Amino acid sequence: MPSIGTRPKHDMVQSHLAADLGDQTDWDLVLRESHHRMKNTLTLLGASVRRDLTRARPGEVSAAVDRFEQRLVAFGRLYQFLSNDEDLPAVSVATFFEGLCGAVSEAILEPAGIRCEAAIQDGMLPTSQCHRLALMLTELITNAAKHAFPTKNDALIRVDVFQRDGCWLCTVVDNGIGANGALQGTGSRILEGLARSIRAQMHGETGQDGTRVTIAMSAVAD
Repeated sequence: MPSIGTRPKHDMVQSHLAADLGDQTDWDLVLRESHHRMKNTLTLLGASVRRDLTRARPGEVSAAVDRFEQRLVAFGRLYQFLSNDEDLPAVSVATFFEGLCGAVSEAILEPAGIRCEAAIQDGMLPTSQCHRLALMLTELITNAAKHAFPTKNDALIRVDVFQRDGCWLCTVVDNGIGANGALQGTGSRILEGLARSIRAQMHGETGQDGTRVTIAMSAVAD
């Protein structure tokens, strides 16, 4: 199994502390940008399908169509996790994030030859917090899949969600080439807005052995 280093590295993402859970401007921005990100994710699906069908020989077209159907189903599962249509006030952290990681892996990572490992501690969180964390984790995983593995040799992304010292800690770690400088652009705005909306802190570090981003928020719901 490829290793993911944990030695100190230079900062990539500045820490963010939420200012106001009720900041409607921030949340409207998050929703717009998140929908934009979902469109980009669907574009990845289209590119994957075109690649499969272009490479497929006449006798392999049926198998390529079957893979396309499986990915559509996986994207549907992923969208369901991100759509926040649950009526329950709280959900199981383990059930929710294990399902999310499975959907992200099947829809995005496996077609790119990237493995995903997840270690999730169980507990309960408000449904809205779970869905906003899901948006953050999906953005971080997608960003790693897109930029961290130009050669895709033994590519691995690991997700850990656990409680420590009264906080929920969510980490996304890859064993890729490391990032150049701070996160910028649309992805950064999504992450910052979501962090503010759940009063979370976010910190990242990167180096030659990969990138780690940690999201920390209180284990006590507001």
